[in-house]
Amino acid sequence: MTQRMIISSLILFLILTLKTPCPALDVDKIVLDADKIVTDGFNYWRGKASIGTVEMKIHREDWERSMTIKAWTRGQKDSLFYIVAPPKDYGNGTLKKGREMWIYNPKINRVVKVPPSMMSQSWMGSDFSNNDLAKSDSLLLDYDHSIIGTEMHEGKTVYIIKSMPKPHAPVVWGMQRLKIREDHIWLSEEFYDEDLQPVKIMQAMEIQMLDDKLFPRVWQMRNVDEQDRYTQLTYESLEFKSSLPDYLFTLSSLKQRRR
Repeated sequence: MTQRMIISSLILFLILTLKTPCPALDVDKIVLDADKIVTDGFNYWRGKASIGTVEMKIHREDWERSMTIKAWTRGQKDSLFYIVAPPKDYGNGTLKKGREMWIYNPKINRVVKVPPSMMSQSWMGSDFSNNDLAKSDSLLLDYDHSIIGTEMHEGKTVYIIKSMPKPHAPVVWGMQRLKIREDHIWLSEEFYDEDLQPVKIMQAMEIQMLDDKLFPRVWQMRNVDEQDRYTQLTYESLEFKSSLPDYLFTLSSLKQRRR
C-alpha cells in the first residue's frame, strides 16, 4: 500500500468516526445514575433499620417549643414515632406502613387513619409534613430523577438532582431538587410548587459519626422566604440495626405507652 493510500484510509476513518453519533446508551446511563444516587442516598439515610431519639424544636418569630421523639424505622416503608416529652404530648404516636399512616391520641384513646390527602399536612404543628417525618419512599416511586450539576462539599463531589413527578403520581410537589454527596450523605432537599416556585427546604447540618456511621446530626426544615420560621431535628441518639420485629409496626404497638 502506497503512502498516499495509507493517508487516504486514515482520513476516511477519521471522517467516519467523527460522524458517528453518540450512542443513546449514554443518555440512559445518566438517568440510571441519577436513580441510583437517589436510591443509595435514601437507603443510607434510612438504613436497614434504626432506633433514635430526636429533639424537635419548632421555632417561630414570637415563640418556640420543643418535644422529644422516639423513632423506629425499618426499610423504605415502615416508621413509628412516639412523643415522650413534654408531658402534655406524651403518648402521641404515628405509625406508617407503606403508603398508609395512623395517628394515636392517648387523651381520647383513639387511633385515626390519615387519608392520603392529609399526608402533606403539618405534623404536630411543625414545618415537617406527615410524609417528611416518615421519610416516605414516594420520592423513589413517584419521581423521575436527572443530574443537573455538581459542586464540592468538604472535598467530596455533590450531585445536584432534579426530581420531577411522574404522570398522574399522587404527589403535591411540582418538583424537588436534591443535593446528595458522593458518600451518600443527603445534604438538602428543596420543594417546589406546581408553578416550580421554591416553597421550603430541608438542610443537613453537623455531619459526624453516629453509631459508627457518618450522618447529619441536625436537620432543619424552613420556608424559603421566612428565615425566622423553621423546625429543627437534633438526634440525641441514633442506633442502626439489621432488622426490627414485625410486632413493633402494628396498631397495638402504636397504642403502647413507652419511654
